[in-house]
Amino acid sequence: MSIQSDVKPITISDEVAASTTFIAAAARPTTAFTLANTSFASGGARILQVTTTGTGDNGKTVTIVGTDTHSNSISEVITSTGSAESVSGTKYFLTVVSATCSAQYAANASVGMTADAAQAIFAGRTRLKSTSIVSGGTAGVVSFYDGTPEDGTVLFKARTIGTDNATVNMNIPDEGALFADGAAVQYTIATVDMMTFFYA
Repeated sequence: MSIQSDVKPITISDEVAASTTFIAAAARPTTAFTLANTSFASGGARILQVTTTGTGDNGKTVTIVGTDTHSNSISEVITSTGSAESVSGTKYFLTVVSATCSAQYAANASVGMTADAAQAIFAGRTRLKSTSIVSGGTAGVVSFYDGTPEDGTVLFKARTIGTDNATVNMNIPDEGALFADGAAVQYTIATVDMMTFFYA
């Protein structure tokens, strides 16, 4: 009689570079931007960014509505503070439902994403058993959150070595690391080529 394991794998691979126009191309809407994309590669989440090109836009806002790494509804207001600048938010958006400006910008404005990425390993209580991380060409830190990156707690971190395609495996002893509020991982694009996590 065969024994079936309850351990499940998930593979994450998001190498899409940061872009100032990925969510909404440069335009001057009076209210809602026309969305070019509403999600990201491999089911990952990104921090969003508003880029302006004109002057006199101080205090104007873009309200982003969407979902977080665990598919919960979230929103964020990104406020311009000067002229011809890029302003980043702080929340990780898995999907984007809308992007609405408070007033028309003086010149073209766009909505994009930074190189800061996050993704859920599992949205509920789980134990992480092992990890396999393939490094990108730049060294960086991979943070493991109990919960979401916005509201959760970092349980531990791993570091990529900066040698492209070099793999570092880690087995977690005993029952594995407990993530009571769900497990999520946060990293920077170009520091990771691919990650596989085993959880139960």
